[in-house]
Amino acid sequence: MNRETTRPFALKRAATAIALALGAFTALAASSPAAHAQGDALASPQSNPQASADVPSLKGKRIGITAAGTDHYWDLKAYQGAIDEVKRLGGTPIALDAGRNDNRQIAQIQTLIAQKPDAIVEQLGTASVLEPWLQKIRQAGIPLFTIDTASPSSINDTTSDNFFIGEQLALKLVNDIHGEGNILVFNGFYGVPVCAIRYDQLKAVLKYYPKVHIIQPELRDVIPNTVQSAYAQVSQLLAKYPKGQIAAIWSAWDVPQVGATQAVDAAHRNEIRTYAVDGSPDVVTLVKDPKSSAAAVVAQQPALIGKTAVDNVARYLAGQRDLPPYTYVPSILATKENAGEVQKALGQAAQTGQLAAK
Repeated sequence: MNRETTRPFALKRAATAIALALGAFTALAASSPAAHAQGDALASPQSNPQASADVPSLKGKRIGITAAGTDHYWDLKAYQGAIDEVKRLGGTPIALDAGRNDNRQIAQIQTLIAQKPDAIVEQLGTASVLEPWLQKIRQAGIPLFTIDTASPSSINDTTSDNFFIGEQLALKLVNDIHGEGNILVFNGFYGVPVCAIRYDQLKAVLKYYPKVHIIQPELRDVIPNTVQSAYAQVSQLLAKYPKGQIAAIWSAWDVPQVGATQAVDAAHRNEIRTYAVDGSPDVVTLVKDPKSSAAAVVAQQPALIGKTAVDNVARYLAGQRDLPPYTYVPSILATKENAGEVQKALGQAAQTGQLAAK
């Protein structure tokens, strides 16, 4: 099958996936008043069979929670979702935020090990740095569960299906630019497994679109000052590459997309589109805006991911030993065509005004 025949197939596949996912989201939102109130608490029992099962109590249990940081919408929602679920199930959370500092997170893991909680939930971080310490958690006899951290030491990792997310976003991008053009790619956090998966899926798709080229060197997203840095980097390259030489900008998460979108719009380069992952409310609002260069963002359900991780902890501590190594929580590709419906399905109020730098 040649590239010309695979292109319409890819477009049809991407469109079908969007329609099916949005249908599931909107049906759930319409049938559940709680879903409207909680926003992120939209689960598909078909995608996550355990979500509808009764969750055992955590009464008398202490659950350690360590997060790489909570400055990003996704991170904060997942962290808070885990904390809230421990409390709801009657347990005591020992919650620690490392503030985007690897050494601080390692110290916090050491502190949690010393406190000997009934289980530990670890959220995000650099896999190569964390893995020796995740091993120490298991060596200490403490059950380890992770959120968005693929690790051989984890009993269960709760996450979105980042393989599908990466493919879905890449297909949307290449079809929007008609399979041809130069793209800018932010690739600053390849050491974070979910970012690596999304990037690798982008490269896998681009293999079959030889007229799409990543401009080298790739951009480096940073923390903190992510928006400002992305804005400065993109603005510089817009000056270097005149109109017609850049077709799209891709990022593994959506804070760089904010800065990139602001730079493109400020330069009036309406031929360029931006793409990313997470679905923070301000970014979905950008995608919804017909005047914005933000073309798409894959919206995840971080609060539900945090909640689901703790539910798996509760099941394990109650004696359920057949948990899968991964639990996937559904996501949805938000585009210009469906962003308003995605906002409703996620319970995100439409936001106007200036975007806050994060």
